[in-house]
Amino acid sequence: MNREVKAFLWILAGFLAAYFMPVESERFTGAIVEALALVKWYAQEHVLLCLVPAFFIAGAIGVFVSQNAVMKYFGPKANKLLSYGVASVSGTILAVCSCTVLPIFGGIYMRGAGLGPAVAFLYSGPAINVLAIVMTARILGAPLGIARAIGAVVFSIVIGVLMHLIFLKDERAKAANAVDLHLDDDEKPPRPLWQTALYFFSMAAVLVFANWAKPASSSGLWYSIHAAKWWLTSGFAVITAVCLWRYMEVKLWHLLVSAVGVAALGFAFPGNPAVPFTAGAIALAIMTVYNSPEMKDWGGQTWGFAKQITPLLLGGVLAAGFFLGSPESSDAGVIPNRWIQMLVGDDPSIFWGVVYGGDAVAPGWLSALWPLWTNFFASITGALMYFATLTEVPILRGLMDSGMGQGPALALLLAGPALSLPNMLVINAIIGPKKTATFVALVVVMATASGMVFGWMGAGG
Repeated sequence: MNREVKAFLWILAGFLAAYFMPVESERFTGAIVEALALVKWYAQEHVLLCLVPAFFIAGAIGVFVSQNAVMKYFGPKANKLLSYGVASVSGTILAVCSCTVLPIFGGIYMRGAGLGPAVAFLYSGPAINVLAIVMTARILGAPLGIARAIGAVVFSIVIGVLMHLIFLKDERAKAANAVDLHLDDDEKPPRPLWQTALYFFSMAAVLVFANWAKPASSSGLWYSIHAAKWWLTSGFAVITAVCLWRYMEVKLWHLLVSAVGVAALGFAFPGNPAVPFTAGAIALAIMTVYNSPEMKDWGGQTWGFAKQITPLLLGGVLAAGFFLGSPESSDAGVIPNRWIQMLVGDDPSIFWGVVYGGDAVAPGWLSALWPLWTNFFASITGALMYFATLTEVPILRGLMDSGMGQGPALALLLAGPALSLPNMLVINAIIGPKKTATFVALVVVMATASGMVFGWMGAGG
């Protein structure tokens, strides 16, 4: 198709969309407002505290972690047991959402990690969240919590291995290119491994504790950590600053001036910790410009991830809010929540009655196919919706109270936190459409199958 025909079709599509736009519909206009509200909520709650630290960590991976190290532990020729084992449990450390994990995934993949381990990390990062699994068990029941924990670990490994096998030709080519790099195992790194590890651990801890969600219970270990989250965040930020001074050759006076400014803002805005947190991120960005070449490279890598990922994420969040609403709303997307509830319930007669009216009884063929349909629909819905960390649990509680079955609930839990429409757009930009479509399809198929098995076991019990 030539260029002029494509241009004409785009113009025609835009005209038809404008001509038939249902602006008189309250649901349509409400969905537009909901989309804007979700973008605002995402910007306020996740960009500063989640994405910005993740961008810095991803940029640091590209600068401070040698390609030799990435290839040794996560590359195509790495020990598979070690690489998949580490990747599959990474979510127990990183309590992040499906979007926050993307810059880190991009960092390790572009640095040379094999597709399988990188995808295992991509799935496990948001899926294997200890606090979320505990909340699932307490609020939705122990069977769902246990099934989610086991399913998430198994999923990450199986999906990673399948991605490796499906794209084995590409992985072999990548391994051959790695040989051409002449990486030397005895090459001396610029600093001891423990220094780099401490540095990354402190930055990851800042990300984790700054986003530590408030648990449902007002007592216990998780609540105590939440109550002290900003003290813990500040403590690990200090450790990061010490690492920057001692190991990354950042000027001490830069750090001291920044620390004084951040502390002053913390006392000036005691009820809004995002203000000093943002000031600290700005100070760090400035320090990457006025220090060693290594620091300047870090700043460049961080900015590269930010400008590539941020527009895609915000556009995806906007679309997700328009179609499905937000975690804060009950029924505000262009797709009514009652449709979702009707399509994932245990009883197909409810759906059949809505279609044909009255108390119509569902035919046998629909009853036979219903478990497959409900679990598949729950997986697709979960894959498209955006779930911030822990928000999937109360949303599912509401859906289950409205008739959602146990099987579809597990399917949504296994597909939802690891995928979202914004997440897919960014993954596509990193690994391409073919691999992205395969990854999404594997998650949806496995979540559907797991939901069916879990629902059958529950019915059998």
